[in-house]
Amino acid sequence: MKVKFNQLSNAIRFLSIDAVQKANSGHPGMPMGMADVATVLFKYHLRFNPKNPEWINRDRFILSAGHGSMLLYSLLYLTGYDSVKLEDIKNFRQLDSICAGHPEYKINSGIETTTGPLGQGLGNSVGIAIGEELYRKKFGSKIINHKTYVLASDGDLMEGVSHEAMSLAGHLKLKNLIVFFDNNKISIDGTTALSVSDNYKKRFESYGWKFLEINGHNEKQIDLAIKKAKKSDKPTLISCKTVIGFGSPNKSGKSSSHGAPLGDDEINLTRKKLKWDHSAFDIPKDILNSWREIGLKGAEIESDWLKNLNSSNKNLKEAFNRTNNEIFLKDLNKVILQEKKKYFEEKPQMATRQCSMKTIESLTDILPNLIGGSADLSGSNNTMTSKSKVIKAKNFGGNYIHYGVREHGMAAAMNGLALYHNIIPFGGTFLIFSDYCRPSIRLSALMGLRVIYIFSHDSIGLGEDGPTHQPIEQLTSLRAIPNLNVFRPADMNETLECWEMALKNDKGPSAIILSRQKLPYINQNFSEINNCSKGGYQLKISSHASNITLIASGSEVSLALEVQKDLKDLNIDSLVVSMPCQEIFDKQDKEYRDKVLENDSLKISIEAGNCISWKKYMSEKDLSISIETFGKSAPYKKLFEDYKLTSQEIIQLIQQKIRK
Repeated sequence: MKVKFNQLSNAIRFLSIDAVQKANSGHPGMPMGMADVATVLFKYHLRFNPKNPEWINRDRFILSAGHGSMLLYSLLYLTGYDSVKLEDIKNFRQLDSICAGHPEYKINSGIETTTGPLGQGLGNSVGIAIGEELYRKKFGSKIINHKTYVLASDGDLMEGVSHEAMSLAGHLKLKNLIVFFDNNKISIDGTTALSVSDNYKKRFESYGWKFLEINGHNEKQIDLAIKKAKKSDKPTLISCKTVIGFGSPNKSGKSSSHGAPLGDDEINLTRKKLKWDHSAFDIPKDILNSWREIGLKGAEIESDWLKNLNSSNKNLKEAFNRTNNEIFLKDLNKVILQEKKKYFEEKPQMATRQCSMKTIESLTDILPNLIGGSADLSGSNNTMTSKSKVIKAKNFGGNYIHYGVREHGMAAAMNGLALYHNIIPFGGTFLIFSDYCRPSIRLSALMGLRVIYIFSHDSIGLGEDGPTHQPIEQLTSLRAIPNLNVFRPADMNETLECWEMALKNDKGPSAIILSRQKLPYINQNFSEINNCSKGGYQLKISSHASNITLIASGSEVSLALEVQKDLKDLNIDSLVVSMPCQEIFDKQDKEYRDKVLENDSLKISIEAGNCISWKKYMSEKDLSISIETFGKSAPYKKLFEDYKLTSQEIIQLIQQKIRK
């Protein structure tokens, strides 16, 4: 007997209802309202293979409305993914269940990205759609030709990041990006009329999108809209008019179904209304088998694709396999070593933002999967090099994206690029604007993505732009994010080493913090060893009898060396420790850490910013020299004098400590 469409949809609805009820926590309304759209998508259009969730040419399904996570978990279980069993759904929102409160990215699970902070999934989808265009340009539309589908809520479209991301998608004409807008007109506080009166059609058409409007519970309308979107030459938003909590006699269309269980009585009434005569978590065999048949279609689709790939010319196959495998570490080590040797001979005085540009330039040829960009600050961040080729709507053969003044959108899109397939994205802005990127940085770290954030203009050293642009608390703030390596190199040598470490880290993101002002070359002796690989190291010691340790990163390392020199003139010996990455240093064994910091010595940390992140290395007798107020507008040398970040001022403080 053929299973009816509404029975397939109701399987999603009741798995969602029952899981939320059992957990006594969650959001049943959205899965109930969007079950019909999801069923049409998965049954007729989505190309996926539950037995190989990472197949490169699969269609991506992004649940940006992550609060409705049970919709996704239900679909994964019903279509036969090994990652989600019925027992997992019964353990929704419980400790260590893959069915977490909001979707959490896990490779080979079918969960494409971590969502929940609204708007982030939309931003990710733009990066994923760009990744598809890059790969299609490289390998042709016979090999790469998939879509990126997104399910977004009212809240997603209210968040500011959605404006940035959707605008960029329209500008780049990402025609394979299709967004379903769950237009149920309900938010947590009540009707969306309380807070928004946007004309979505005009909004999205102004971005350069195709806009379609349908009844989100009408199978034929949903199917036709997807067919139109798949043929569009621009990204498409399908506004799906739905009823939140569809099927609930007393809570449908109301905010009460948004973020709380329906309750046993209402669930029983919903079962009667939707004619679902089955107990909690019971999916009848015929309905489950129909869903599993939908999942099985993907294996055949992938098999046909694989035959197509294998019948391609030899050069294309070899290029595809090279891109699929990370065969670059050996070449990376070689290039970094060559560059270190070259600059050790030259000993250049350069701002570390310039050092970073030179590094990127040297790496471009061996890393075709390195995709750069900047939030309209290419010349200031120095993220663009002579080897950068701009990615445009009519040509995705490049390696550099002009993100425009869209830090939120840039960072979210970079996560999508990293999620796509072996792409390493980097993007730049000023360190002060890392605050705009922070939600995406946090998700990079949570997902363990190799995303490289370039933050220049790292302190009051940027000078005349003043306190609005001078970061004070940003370094401390970034260092507080788990699984994020924050690198602050002091010269060309350290910049090369920090870039090497960032590229080798495939377990999380990196932030490379760079100076605007020129800095001296500090490397004393050439070494093939990457000193930054341990996060901190002894840079220079004036005598082994030293009992003072000066610790710094970035531009303040050269200041510490100046202090050391002036202390020596006073017959006071000292050790200078450069610590470009606290996170890596903290992972070293205690013996190494104690040896580097000479724990019995008087430790002095020096940073042109907040000192909180240095306190863990300091005892009560030690001294943190820092800036705890906002900056000022003036030439940077005058500012360092005004904030007493000079050798003379620091030596006076050290002498006061010694006398005590």
